[in-house]
Amino acid sequence: MKPQTQFSKYATHYGKYNVIQEQVADKVLSHVKGTPQKILDLGCGSGALVKRIGWKYQKFVGVDLAEGMLQLHPKAPNIICMHGDFNDPLLYEQLLTQKFDQILSASALQWSQDLEMVFSQLQKFNTPLSLALFTSKTFQTLYKTASLPPLLITKEKLYELQKRYFDLHFEVVEYRLEFANTKEIFQYIKKSGVSGSRNVLSYKQTKQLMREYPVNYLEFEVCFLYS
Repeated sequence: MKPQTQFSKYATHYGKYNVIQEQVADKVLSHVKGTPQKILDLGCGSGALVKRIGWKYQKFVGVDLAEGMLQLHPKAPNIICMHGDFNDPLLYEQLLTQKFDQILSASALQWSQDLEMVFSQLQKFNTPLSLALFTSKTFQTLYKTASLPPLLITKEKLYELQKRYFDLHFEVVEYRLEFANTKEIFQYIKKSGVSGSRNVLSYKQTKQLMREYPVNYLEFEVCFLYS
């Protein structure tokens, strides 16, 4: 599980708060074999994956709990936007009535309340997977500076968990996004969605952290699991 490292400068993407998620979406699709015709996207958001698919497909089902995101998702006769929660076992009962050639998920499943349940449900589809999950070294310096435990699962625990249900390729990529100043860093955290909208610090604590943050970048660790 030796990670690769990729570097980006936020200044070259001024005003964009999904820089890393876009790179993750591209990599998720790079692991898809062939041209699957019936595709399921768990945590589809506003459509990062469907916008990048470069082949003609018969059906794309995008599932997300945020109705606002689904409203932004591309629409077409062969694209189904489904309001649903991947934490709910009943969702999978409904989805299992359909046939899928490929299951995708980019930058979403790390927020599962019970990731083992999700994996146990995905196993039932017996379908190729290409998944990406942010893991515990995401925002590592920030959490260390604030003396907070990481919010996300470690790559080691994720590896062990997926082995109980699958025999997937497991690739770790560390991303580093550089900023001109700490104000940009915290603005990115607030607007990017990478933090999962979790406010773990008060306003006063955040201001103190901005003063003490020791580097000009944010770290991200992403595990890619694919058939």
